[in-house]
Amino acid sequence: MSDFEEHYRGKRILLTGHTGFKGAWMAEWLLSLGAIVIGVSLLPNTTPSLFNQLRLKRRVEHHIVDIRDADSMAKLVAETQPDKVFHLAAQPLVRQSYETPVETFEANVMGTIHVLEAIRRLEKQCEAVMITTDKCYENLERTQPYAESDPMGGHDPYSASKGATELAISSYRRSFFPPEEYGRKHGVSVASARAGNVIGGGDWADDRIVPDCIRAIAKDEPIHVRNPNATRPWQHVLEPLGGYLKLGIELEQADTLEHRQQVCSGFNFGPDPESNRPVRDLVEKVVACWKGEWKDSSGGDAPHEAKLLNLAIGKAERLLNWKPVWDFDEGVAHTVEWYRMAHEDPSSASDVTQGHIAAYTQAYHRNEV
Repeated sequence: MSDFEEHYRGKRILLTGHTGFKGAWMAEWLLSLGAIVIGVSLLPNTTPSLFNQLRLKRRVEHHIVDIRDADSMAKLVAETQPDKVFHLAAQPLVRQSYETPVETFEANVMGTIHVLEAIRRLEKQCEAVMITTDKCYENLERTQPYAESDPMGGHDPYSASKGATELAISSYRRSFFPPEEYGRKHGVSVASARAGNVIGGGDWADDRIVPDCIRAIAKDEPIHVRNPNATRPWQHVLEPLGGYLKLGIELEQADTLEHRQQVCSGFNFGPDPESNRPVRDLVEKVVACWKGEWKDSSGGDAPHEAKLLNLAIGKAERLLNWKPVWDFDEGVAHTVEWYRMAHEDPSSASDVTQGHIAAYTQAYHRNEV
């Protein structure tokens, strides 16, 4: 990651979803690298929000635009002329997708298409990393990790929308941005990124396990856990974000057709196998770091959620020289530390976030292959 600052300094980066949890972390990291961040999103949908805690409105080119609005997206991209695009904006919650399935498909599928269509009109070089999710795969509840070549699918509307989004990205890449025509008919390189369940400070969403834990602990109430045996590939938010940044660099530096064909594709960014843990392990680690208690609140009337999902990350390790840095315990410990410090001193959120980015980068250098 030593080349991050050298590569991103001064670059115009269009970041969709910058008011969300992952987007705010990404904006903070890009700003620390000297990038010019053009944020495109809806208003924050939680109170508090990491976006506001980091005071990002004053530090980025802040645009409130709904990605479902094709004309507005096209106009914004034409006006800002980005060098790179990181598309994170989405409806990100499984349970909410049961309540708002139409809006979920509109935001996740058509919103992504609107971003791609806006990029297609650019008359310049541009690299685009389109973020989806590990849940884009047809989940067979198997123990074998899912590789990038596995079929797309999805039971719930959220997962299905993300599988459909991957198909749309692939279609645009093959129809309008084929690597073999790069430099002749277009200057756009497109890849997709699929990450697991991310944790980290500043996530305040409803129906996500870590924010639920923190809210309960702060109120001295028991944590109600609805799926304690569900296994997820837990990773700190900085892990996949580092992968996205690496992928953005590789898309630009691909110097042969074979290389470009390899990186203009889908990539998994997940943890080491030891971090594929049941929810109960996560909750028990959280309460070990910040005293609390939890209760098994699983029941038969909850909407379907996958019980088992692991990612194969060999492709990212091989082609991007990317690998996880923090193990399960370190990721949870840093997450809880962020919330504890922000709870004790709300004004410290920015310093804690920047400190974790610096600590993660240092750890990466120590483990760099």
